[in-house]
Amino acid sequence: ASVKLVVAVLKPHKLDEVKEALRGLGVAGLTMTEVEGFGRQRGHTEVYRGAEYQVDFVPKVKVEVLCEDERAPEIVEAIAQAARTGRIGDGKIWVLPTEEVVRIRTGERGPDAL
Repeated sequence: ASVKLVVAVLKPHKLDEVKEALRGLGVAGLTMTEVEGFGRQRGHTEVYRGAEYQVDFVPKVKVEVLCEDERAPEIVEAIAQAARTGRIGDGKIWVLPTEEVVRIRTGERGPDAL
């Protein structure tokens, strides 16, 4: 079996729901990073001291999950359902093949390292 990396960029307030959904699937671990970006929404305008500013980057959360190939579709679906609000800026999920995974403590490799 080989390993995939599921990457999701989502609205920060959806992180807890996504974590719970992944726990419900028995996902052993994930990595979370606070990031900024823009998609179709192209940022937004904010008013500060009476002046209007264009804000290009919107705060997001990036969640990364390593998994065995066959688990990727259910993980993608769980994230999508938990993160969806139906409004612009809900985010994206993508899946990458992973060349190698090593558990640092034991030296285990591949799916055994998950």
